[in-house]
Amino acid sequence: MRGRLHVPILLLAFLANPLVADDAITVAVASNFSLAAHELADQFTRQSELPVRLSYGSTGKLYAQIINGAPFDVFLAADIERPSLLEKSGHSVAGTRFIYATGSLVLWSADARLSGQDCREVLLRGDFRHLALANPTTAPYGKAAREVLTHLQLWDSTDGRIVFGENIAQALQFTATGNATLGFIARSQTLQAALPPATCSWQVPELMHAPIEQQLVLLSRAADNAAAKRFIEFMRSPAAQEIIIAQGYGAPR
Repeated sequence: MRGRLHVPILLLAFLANPLVADDAITVAVASNFSLAAHELADQFTRQSELPVRLSYGSTGKLYAQIINGAPFDVFLAADIERPSLLEKSGHSVAGTRFIYATGSLVLWSADARLSGQDCREVLLRGDFRHLALANPTTAPYGKAAREVLTHLQLWDSTDGRIVFGENIAQALQFTATGNATLGFIARSQTLQAALPPATCSWQVPELMHAPIEQQLVLLSRAADNAAAKRFIEFMRSPAAQEIIIAQGYGAPR
């Protein structure tokens, strides 16, 4: 990846309130799922009166923190690979993994110069200064974006013009602020009310990348935590599914 620009870390945006009880359920959440997780946590707390503390980051970074002892009870990853590894290594409770959402990828721009244009054609022509995507090593949506560029035979030709965000939230930030002409972001992010209007967007066909299946898992430190188990059960509920679908994801299964 010589010549590609790696962007410094913006790590762990905590929504922790200092007044939250010490026994709050602590949930590590993939960045793409931040808005949905916040709404789900609020709904769960209203129903159960159990507080939830959320911590966001790329799936790879959160995984590294978990295996190094980070005090999380539940992990909402953006892939199935890391939850599986946690189960195999004994860092999670066997049999608690399931797919809570499926994601999709969008090529998106807020650049006024692309108004009325076809984002896909702009990408194919190479008519852009910078292309933003999440780091493929640590972020599943970034990995999917790399697979799309490889499928289109553009991975090598974009050398030097790709801007890697630490996670999908940062990739969106680069694109929404105009620091990148185009960006591969999660479809769910395009539903954010505060997002500037898109000048062009392209829903990436799923055949161009491996499925983005997002799994959750109960971590070993919470093996006897009834509140954490209750949160996982809630994630399978119709109320949770309704929120997840409304946020632009496929339903859990």
